[in-house]
Amino acid sequence: MTNRKEKGQLIVLSGPSGVGKSTVVAELMGLRPGLRFSVSYTTRGPRMGEQDGVNYHFVTREEFQRKIRDGELLEYASYVDHDYGTGEREVQEMLDRGQDVLLDIEVNGARQVRARRPDALLIFIVPPSFEELSRRLHRRNTDSEAVIQDRLAKAKAELECVPEYDYLVVNDKVSQAVEELHAILTAAECRVENRRFILSRFQ
Repeated sequence: MTNRKEKGQLIVLSGPSGVGKSTVVAELMGLRPGLRFSVSYTTRGPRMGEQDGVNYHFVTREEFQRKIRDGELLEYASYVDHDYGTGEREVQEMLDRGQDVLLDIEVNGARQVRARRPDALLIFIVPPSFEELSRRLHRRNTDSEAVIQDRLAKAKAELECVPEYDYLVVNDKVSQAVEELHAILTAAECRVENRRFILSRFQ
């Protein structure tokens, strides 16, 4: 007898650049086969090793603006001089198939999702300290010092928004952060409103 859900859970994961979200998400996806990652649209160019349609949908600024005008984005925001957004149709199709959908987006986008989808689960991930965040950004060796300082300033502003989220996860050890996220999603899946379809078996 299958426990396939009638509708998936929309999950928002936010955190400052350099906190390690990509690594955590990759491991979490391996633990939860029903979880799908929403590939965002962005106007920035690909970094080394990134693939179009896998890490992001890389589009021109003109194409991005068209998507906004045509109402195709569930949320969108600018971050360090580039635009990022989530395609609403792609997300809805996955949710309707009973798949959980994970959005890796920043705080302004998370606010838009919360306003339009109040049932979304919002999780913020932080580094163990601000000093560690600085070390991780420098170790990544993908940005200039000026860009790193912009990211650190942005991180301080983002941390003030943490009370707007449902859960806070500290990424000190990746394995522990993944374990906490896995527990949060399992608890959300067990909510009565997410398992009403099971009750039909007892009628």
